[in-house]
Amino acid sequence: MQSRMEYPKVAPGVSQAMSQLERQVRESGLEAPLLDLVKTRASQINGCAFCLDMHTKDARARGETEQRLYALSAWRETPFYTDRERAALAWTEAVTLVAETHVPDDVYKQARAQFSEEELANLTLAIIAINGWNRLAISFRTVPGTYQPRKAE
Repeated sequence: MQSRMEYPKVAPGVSQAMSQLERQVRESGLEAPLLDLVKTRASQINGCAFCLDMHTKDARARGETEQRLYALSAWRETPFYTDRERAALAWTEAVTLVAETHVPDDVYKQARAQFSEEELANLTLAIIAINGWNRLAISFRTVPGTYQPRKAE
């Protein structure tokens, strides 16, 4: 597999803009393990190999279990996730698939039961960010496998 383009080199402003978005997500106060699940689930839906490689490595570095990572695509059918995580995953799926779902009211109500308005706005930004990263990585065929996680936060 070969990358189509190294967009960070040819258009550094793109990476800088996305990095600013990512910084806002990181500083939002949402739990890093929750964000790992959200990023991984959106990347599964979008089929982004690079982001799946990155975010599963980050999750494991923070102590996430293999069992929960392996079962993530079938999260509704397992007892492995908290109510807050389930609400975040349902919201992630609805927002990622917005053209199909239009983010149903019941998913919103489930999310609001677990997240404050500010948290839900930040969670939505996190989903927007990972969907953007997915689209960049998929479009330019960013090659997975070389990413190494930072130390656990």
